[in-house]
Amino acid sequence: MRRSHAARIGILTAAVLLVAGLVGLVGFGRAWVAETQLPSLTPATSAELLDADGRLLRAFTVEDGRWRLAAAPERVDPHLIEMLIAYEDKRFYSHHGVDPLAMLRAIAQAVRHGEIISGGSTLTMQVARLLEDSGTGSWRGKLRQIRVALALEAQLSKADILSLYLTLAPYGGNIEGVRAAARIWFDKEPERLTPAQAALLVVLPQSPESRRPDRHPEAAKAARAAALARFVRSGIITQDDADAALREPLPRNRHAFPALAPHLTARLHHNAPDTPVLRTTINAPLQAALEPLAQQALAGRDPQSSVAIMVADHQTGAVLATVGSGGWDRPGGFVDMTRALRSPGSTLKPLIYALAFDDGLAHPETLIDDRPTAFGSYAPQNFDGQYRGELRVSDALQLSLNIPAVALTEALGPARLIAALRQSGAQTALPNSEAPGLAVALGGLGMTLEGLTQVYTTLARGGTPIPLHYLAEDTPREGREVVRAASAWQVGHILAGLMPPAGQPLGKIAYKTGTSYGHRDTWALGFDGRYTVGVWLGRPDGTPIPGAFGADSAAPLLFDVFQRIAPQSTPLPPPPSDVLLVENAALPAPLKRFRPRGATFAPHADAPKLTFPPDGATLLLDSAPLTLRLRDGAPPFTVLLDGHPVIIGARRREVTLPPLATGFATISVVDSTGRSDRVRIGVTPTP
Repeated sequence: MRRSHAARIGILTAAVLLVAGLVGLVGFGRAWVAETQLPSLTPATSAELLDADGRLLRAFTVEDGRWRLAAAPERVDPHLIEMLIAYEDKRFYSHHGVDPLAMLRAIAQAVRHGEIISGGSTLTMQVARLLEDSGTGSWRGKLRQIRVALALEAQLSKADILSLYLTLAPYGGNIEGVRAAARIWFDKEPERLTPAQAALLVVLPQSPESRRPDRHPEAAKAARAAALARFVRSGIITQDDADAALREPLPRNRHAFPALAPHLTARLHHNAPDTPVLRTTINAPLQAALEPLAQQALAGRDPQSSVAIMVADHQTGAVLATVGSGGWDRPGGFVDMTRALRSPGSTLKPLIYALAFDDGLAHPETLIDDRPTAFGSYAPQNFDGQYRGELRVSDALQLSLNIPAVALTEALGPARLIAALRQSGAQTALPNSEAPGLAVALGGLGMTLEGLTQVYTTLARGGTPIPLHYLAEDTPREGREVVRAASAWQVGHILAGLMPPAGQPLGKIAYKTGTSYGHRDTWALGFDGRYTVGVWLGRPDGTPIPGAFGADSAAPLLFDVFQRIAPQSTPLPPPPSDVLLVENAALPAPLKRFRPRGATFAPHADAPKLTFPPDGATLLLDSAPLTLRLRDGAPPFTVLLDGHPVIIGARRREVTLPPLATGFATISVVDSTGRSDRVRIGVTPTP
């Protein structure tokens, strides 16, 4: 029977393999081998970002979009290596790149069957083909493979050659290498595999597309079964193992590669694109728990909102988890909100109080005024518009009152606050690069969640900063003390006394919430004896979310994060030996009451005020009544017109007067305590 053209080519190719292999093995072929120009022996592999314990956080494809993870034999199940050698190249460890016995077998099979049954290629020859992507259908291609294989064996160890095969072998689609294959088909590293899994990974590279288990399960199953039968005959596995492996289902779908901490891993890879492996400080299980928690926190909220979370070990400065948004699919989800500049709201107040304690300006038991106060031209108000009068400094911090915080900042100097923030390791941005004013105390500057977490880490550490870091190789050093340990502890003790969200234990976590002007940002930052957590919620574009408050939205999430860090929180530390733990009566005289140095309390600052009409205004009134608007003061009110009572016992803060005559009028208001205000206006008829 006349052989086909393909058969003749097969026999010829096999003969070329044999001749070339023999030439390469004898002395006169050594020069031919030595002169071989080898391809690059370090093929591009997927960059890997690992967590602190070596678990894969994320990998990046190589330039052509292929998943190709570097694979060393020691990272692969020994049973798979044993199966691979038995299946592909029994004499791998004894030949020098070409196996003459395999070639003789290939020629004999081709002659007997009239077609190529096996090519006689060794694993080294397959590596040569994969390195150069050389073809297998021509004798020239085979000859090149032989030459490169012989040269590889002359320069590399068997372990190196095996590593190249395990890295480059095709597994269907854009999958190359046994580690990528194990990840995608079994969602695991190939360090421990079942016999069924190992057998499938051995047979897939021979026909990576036609044996893909997700597209051609029957072909994959048959190839796996044939390989298992060979492994039984060779004594690699038992018949019972093979029977169990045959019952094991094939993977029917590809698994996605891990993509934890996407914002951080993208940034680190961008900063070091040529570094094949980066080990981070991230804890993968914690990160995996917090990313869905962040998404849950946004459920039912403004669809344009986002979230950011940071967790740091404040003993070492290692960042254990970082969530940059609520997901890539949300508006602005690609923006890493841990590094976005936002107004910190009231979250700087703990540092203000710590600095005041440090400078001897106040003590937690010091009495401080909370009433309308003018600091030059700056007259801040409390968030709720209410004033509490005289109260303890510790209560002022827990209530997050604005007037006491600004008063302390005025005494410290706002530049001192900025310097302390930067000394903690946080970056600050002032509007138009202006000199800091008192408004910085209430969030009048730009900061990031990363920076605020750094500040609270400093307080948690007793006032001594340590840089937050993301790479395991970094060994940060402690910075210069920002505040004394006693001052930092006093602030932490006050914050631990804040009422926690419903259902959470009291006194376990020192925390502070904040809401920026216009409800654009809501914050919660806190720490226990070991961990510092920062939370932000808002819109990435900076537009307001009406009604959003840090205590209502960010604080519950903060406590949920702490619950996922550890089953039990690490206790807050005991007070340092030099902490002054006394009541107000036992304080030194200068600490009993705090008085602002530069602020002025207006006489009768809480007296009634006529807010409309303004003093000196000229009104166009054509026999129409005039409605007065009042602020502050204690009702009931008496209203006088040119010294004569016209309304007595008014309790509302809008009072309507009868029509006024043309000319000038003096309107006075007196409250129940005798405090008063007056304005003089002009009245003209409508033209």
